[in-house]
Amino acid sequence: MHTVVRGAGALGLTALLLAPVSGCQGEGRSVADPAPTSAAPGASLSGLAGQPLDWRPCPAPSTAQGGGTAPAGDWQCATLKAPLDYAKPDGKTIDLALIRSKATDEQHRIGSLFFNFGGPGASGVATLPALAPAYASLNTRYDLVSFDPRGVGNSAGVKCLDDPAMDANAAVDSTPETPAGVKALDDSNAQFASACEHNSGPVLPYVDTESAARDLDLMRQVVGDRKLSYFGISYGTELGGVYAHLFPQEVGRMVLDSVVDPTKDPEQSALGQAQGFQLALEDFMKACAAQDPTCPTGSGGAAGTAKITDLLQKLSQSPLPTSSGRKLTESLAITGIASGLYSQQTWPALASGLTQAMQQGTGDTLLQLADSLLGRDPQGHYNNLNAANRAISCVDARQRYSDQDVEQQLPQFRNASPVFGAFTAWGLTGCTGWPVPGRTDHPDVSAAGAAPILVVGTTGDPATPVEGAHEMAQQLGAGVGITVTLNGEGHGGYNTGNPCLKKTVDAYLLDGTVPADGTTCS
Repeated sequence: MHTVVRGAGALGLTALLLAPVSGCQGEGRSVADPAPTSAAPGASLSGLAGQPLDWRPCPAPSTAQGGGTAPAGDWQCATLKAPLDYAKPDGKTIDLALIRSKATDEQHRIGSLFFNFGGPGASGVATLPALAPAYASLNTRYDLVSFDPRGVGNSAGVKCLDDPAMDANAAVDSTPETPAGVKALDDSNAQFASACEHNSGPVLPYVDTESAARDLDLMRQVVGDRKLSYFGISYGTELGGVYAHLFPQEVGRMVLDSVVDPTKDPEQSALGQAQGFQLALEDFMKACAAQDPTCPTGSGGAAGTAKITDLLQKLSQSPLPTSSGRKLTESLAITGIASGLYSQQTWPALASGLTQAMQQGTGDTLLQLADSLLGRDPQGHYNNLNAANRAISCVDARQRYSDQDVEQQLPQFRNASPVFGAFTAWGLTGCTGWPVPGRTDHPDVSAAGAAPILVVGTTGDPATPVEGAHEMAQQLGAGVGITVTLNGEGHGGYNTGNPCLKKTVDAYLLDGTVPADGTTCS
């Protein structure tokens, strides 16, 4: 399974923000402020909802969270205890890692605004400080709070392969064309699953999204909020939708940005992503050709796509050298290209990487882009992104796909994208042989009676195509899902800095102004 298959959210690229654009259409209405946040936490879950949080200055992120230095400023971290199994609330507990930045205008404080940045597998503890400047306006009246979801980072983080084995796993041919290649991919998946079971077996059945949503409600109670204010990106939209379904009366103000389509099964989602990344690639090539006569993909379009597929075919036979001594394989190159499409700010790096590979015979930049998406640091250490991504995805989804299933669908996937089609199709075998059965065919996000929820989609989003936002809004229910569309590029609309979208979202979160359904920003 590849990280790209489920949508990587902000992970790996957390510091990358798009250039601002402008323009807005649509009129709004108002809703009341959420209930005051001074209420005592609930007494359910055998007293866990009443536990105190010992907020202290944050240490440096762990390797599992992505490493680095301790966040500067007034960031505080704490640990919350939650049931391992919500069916046995008096049983074993796990520790969940939290981080916050307190509201700067305490007099007008609304409450806590919880963030999930996607993946699944992104460490909220490591990501929120990196992206905090984008949320400065919200930090005036909200404590900004994020967390490592169960199975992620420092929250009972799933452990699978060690670093050298992860390097080997990432380099395996993920678009096999021979029986031997298919067997090698199957063996790699089996090795990954076996390592996860050996190192994290007891936690694997309990890292599902429904349990994470129950964790979110426990956090709401522990911080003393009567209603949940929430900002979810990519997979974070699925988590938010599941929360709204489970706790519709607890929804306060919720923003779901870059939406995972809740109506699609893994095969349909993978096909949609192949189409989405192909569209983003074509947009990149068009812009590259307009700005640079030496653009490595020429005039773009079908001819530009052919240049890239020619490169990938060569890499499948002869990986390119890099200054690190590692090789740029076909699979790593596809991952690097996908990584470069998450944000317009990485388009120049993508162009440079393609130029290096096509004209200079080196793979350094594409490998760096791939590493950023795979959670590998320059010292060769991996965070637990891939382990958590697979563990959460496989316990959530009931479907298991055989090699024969994939081979039957390959023509459709390749037609959707000559570059990404086979890659996303073969990713479907990542849960085959997983030691824990999946729970559902697709998440239930119906939330009748919930307060209005903003559902934001971006037309050029490669990882979560804009259609998913419309499906999410429809599934949430009439009067609940309010769609806002950004005509633009990249994954994560609010973080583009688009003035119209920022104004719309801020007015909703800060003032309770609900925009007209169908509002469009450009």
